Amino acid sequence: MRMIFVNLPVRDLPAARTFFGALGFSFNEQFSDDAAACMVVSETIFVMLLTEPRFRDFITGEIADGFKVKEVLTCLSAESREAVDDMLAKALAAGARPWKPAMDYGFMYGISFQDLDGHVWEVMHMDMSGAQA
Repeated sequence: MRMIFVNLPVRDLPAARTFFGALGFSFNEQFSDDAAACMVVSETIFVMLLTEPRFRDFITGEIADGFKVKEVLTCLSAESREAVDDMLAKALAAGARPWKPAMDYGFMYGISFQDLDGHVWEVMHMDMSGAQA
């Protein structure tokens, strides 16, 4: 089974845990400590929220400022259009910033927001039967 671990630098780890917890994500405490929090997206997808000093242990060069440049767009699927809108509402209530207007292509609907560190998250619902038409 292939797994994916996305590593993101965060300035305030407790605030990041609170933010993503408000969106409904849980954390694997076995792989979390004062410098890292292992956010569970699914059985095979995890986001390692790393304090900037801990993130530096894994890189050469500088950490990108998510409010100035975009290094990645992370897109998560949702079961319905309503679930997409619900995630945006939760994110904004927890302190996220809106990023781009909602995208509505009929068969595909999505939103985007910036988390507390400026990382862009997209949430998308796709009706596969409509996509094939």
